[in-house]
Amino acid sequence: MNYEEAVQWIHAREKFKIKPGLKRMEWMMDRLNHPEEKITAVHVAGTNGKGSTVSFLRNIFEGQGLSVGTFTSPYIETFNERISVNGRPIADEELAEVVDRIRPLSEELKHTSLGEPTEFEVITAAALLHFSRLDLDYVLMETGLGGTYDSTNIIHPVLSVITNIGHDHMNILGSTIGEIADEKAGIIKQGVPLVTGASQQEAAAVLAEKAAECHSPVFWYGKDFHADHLTSGAGRETFRFISESFVSPAWKSSMLGPHQVTNASLAIQAAEVLRHRGAPLERQRYGGAIEKTSWPGRFETIRHKPLTIVDGAHNEEGTGALVETVKRHYSDRRIILVYAALEDKPVEKMLHKLKEVVDVLFVTTFDFPRALSAEDLEELSPVPHTEAVPDYKTAVRKASAQAGDDDVVLISGSLYFISAIRTFLK
Repeated sequence: MNYEEAVQWIHAREKFKIKPGLKRMEWMMDRLNHPEEKITAVHVAGTNGKGSTVSFLRNIFEGQGLSVGTFTSPYIETFNERISVNGRPIADEELAEVVDRIRPLSEELKHTSLGEPTEFEVITAAALLHFSRLDLDYVLMETGLGGTYDSTNIIHPVLSVITNIGHDHMNILGSTIGEIADEKAGIIKQGVPLVTGASQQEAAAVLAEKAAECHSPVFWYGKDFHADHLTSGAGRETFRFISESFVSPAWKSSMLGPHQVTNASLAIQAAEVLRHRGAPLERQRYGGAIEKTSWPGRFETIRHKPLTIVDGAHNEEGTGALVETVKRHYSDRRIILVYAALEDKPVEKMLHKLKEVVDVLFVTTFDFPRALSAEDLEELSPVPHTEAVPDYKTAVRKASAQAGDDDVVLISGSLYFISAIRTFLK
């Protein structure tokens, strides 16, 4: 099997089908000689901020000279980036080789009562097999959806991180914050410490109860550690990390928005927990690692003339964070938004949030299952200056043509849309 065949076979799996339970993963791990037991993992769940927190933590580890594997989703530019080591995506031939190992197991599993593994289960198995063959200091595993029944929950980590709890995938995870928190809490393991940014009382109560059952120490953002957000400007956030045992100097981050200061703090606290448990981490190296961290598709400047920023704000909380970031950094600029979203998102609520900062809106669509049409989005838009442009490339060109020297072209919505936009613009 070559690379193209491997990726084509992966994508032919049951892409969007939800098949709860870890039985298929347990079956595959057993047949693969338990690669999940051969890694030192940090498990990261949450509604928003998972990828950014993973990126901050990866850079902290790399800044210490450690080797780090990362498993993230979705990909932005190439499929391979989902399985990376020290920021370098898995090589084509390596991906083909691990998929070639998993394919016959998938075929065999299909004929059992458990049924065929989903696309995400296959990718998770491929990542674990790849990482298990390398001498890595840490592997950062990001959940795909929820926690309890997510295929990544096959691992037994040294640390769990739950970034936050918000309203997303409610048709699957539950209709209330408590129900969603219960799903995320599924990654908490017996005796394994938890670092979390969950702030709602309902969510915190669920996580605290689960942690108590598992005798897992919990480190809460806003209680056990926090960030003193000093300034926003000049393409930087400046903040100070504060915990009972450590107060940092002022550090800078090029990941913009107050939410990214929180994500950075979660990563620093994660490093601190591991440090107190014997990991060879030097605090004086944290700041440089934070400053060099970037993550594609998160308030990312991809063009300067006109100033063009992409951000994958794909749910209510992410949209709120985007609006706050625009207010902090570009409140004096005219904002021209190009927007596309999926039908299972609370699009009307998200557009009402965006109305606070958007002057001109081009709604569009892209080739993806469940993508809303430009016309549907136009009907939902509360922005007076809204135009439906079915072809997203034309929408970007129109927005760019309207932008003056001091205007900002903002492109947002689905992360899958952002992936398509970055490919087009680059």
